[in-house]
Amino acid sequence: MTRIGRRLRGWTNGVMDLPQDLLQNMPRITLIGNKELYIENHRGVLHFSSEQLTLALVKGSLVITGKELVIRNILGQELAVEGIIGEIRYIESEEHS
Repeated sequence: MTRIGRRLRGWTNGVMDLPQDLLQNMPRITLIGNKELYIENHRGVLHFSSEQLTLALVKGSLVITGKELVIRNILGQELAVEGIIGEIRYIESEEHS
């Protein structure tokens, strides 16, 4: 195998090992019990109240419902929510269906 072929194989293997949330602009969601929620790769807050949070995503939106919801911090495309998390729902936008 040529040197260029080895480099190309190494590069494609490196790309294939990347997490899917990075490759496809998907959100990464971490839920701890029903009390804490961390979301990465969102595109902004569309709606917030103590019972509902809606986040914009590249290909739709994410709706979090619950009680006593509080946004603890927003750092770039990362967000932390605390409260009683009842439901997390992904809504794909019509143009990407």
